[in-house]
Amino acid sequence: MFLVGLLHDLEKKMNNLKSVLHISSARTWRGGEQQIAYLVEAVQARGIEQYVLCVEESPMAAWCQQHKINCITYKKRSSFSPKIGEKVAAISHIKKISIVHAHDSHAHTYAFLSIILNWNPTPIVVSRRVDFPVKKGWLSSWKYNHASIKRIICISDKIRSVVEKSTKDVTRLRVVHSGIDVARFQYKKSDILRTTYQVPVENKIIANIAAIAGHKDYFTFVDTAKYILEKGIKATFLIIGGDGGMSTKIDEYIKTKGLEHNIIKTGFREDIPQILPEVDVFLFTSKEEGLGTSVLDAFACQVPVVATRAGGIPEMVIHEVTGLLSDIGDSKNLASQVQRVLQNNDLKEQLTRNASTKLLAQFTKSSMAAGVLKVYEEVLNSGNQQ
Repeated sequence: MFLVGLLHDLEKKMNNLKSVLHISSARTWRGGEQQIAYLVEAVQARGIEQYVLCVEESPMAAWCQQHKINCITYKKRSSFSPKIGEKVAAISHIKKISIVHAHDSHAHTYAFLSIILNWNPTPIVVSRRVDFPVKKGWLSSWKYNHASIKRIICISDKIRSVVEKSTKDVTRLRVVHSGIDVARFQYKKSDILRTTYQVPVENKIIANIAAIAGHKDYFTFVDTAKYILEKGIKATFLIIGGDGGMSTKIDEYIKTKGLEHNIIKTGFREDIPQILPEVDVFLFTSKEEGLGTSVLDAFACQVPVVATRAGGIPEMVIHEVTGLLSDIGDSKNLASQVQRVLQNNDLKEQLTRNASTKLLAQFTKSSMAAGVLKVYEEVLNSGNQQ
């Protein structure tokens, strides 16, 4: 009821919000792009005009076309493109945009260029989704501290603490946690994974769902699998995600550990809500993580989570309450935590019950959208003043 009341109050206050221009520079579809989609749907439901400026032939462009969202595309050749900055300024002027929302670092640059090269007066809101430090240099410093950047939305407290170090005016920072669509996860346990990958009936399924990228640290995932098997636990390990640039190296590492028959790479799958309930433990081994919404997917499916203390993960996974945590790269301890969950059903039920409660209270797509709309309202109803 509180959330419904908050949204109602925001609708009354946001008369100045006539239209929003979202900028995305991603060529692929990952967690950040899903958050944009959730936000666009929420804003659209309030009858507010929206435009999405995104890369030509990208998944985001296809999503906009499928959902009948105003979409303008561009060819991405560089992260620094005055031409795209000019396009942002032109759209802002012609469409009478109320707020430009840049959803990633390159999008931030394009919005910034629209200001300094084309005198775009439209207020800018920036989303920061990664927990590694802001790059040093004149451009990064300028674009994070320019007066036209009215708010910087951080998707976790951890990211806020990182951005604070590069921002002169920290009062512009806001934390709005990412959220998921809980309604997508209403499936019961199936046998899709066991059948597709011929997982022995006696084996537990331990999985991670993430692109095979460096910051996901699948090397630690493989090391943890080795320790778990050495404990005599019968398990099959699944890496569920597309290639984020590290797939070949992970293949080689799996071979050096002699785990070719124990670890299966499934590639990208679109049926996560259907297959996730089959997983016995969700093993999330990232060394850098803005938040990590795959953890929330596991929460929704009542799958116990064992994870590292990277980035914003501890804001979701409270040790011994909503999941179990280990230090980054500590594969031995991760293996021990997985063993605890597998051998203690009471602990498993306690963790998953608490995780479900936290998810519904703090990490839904509705709470995320309400938080972003509140930021828009702050910018437009304060005369763009702090």
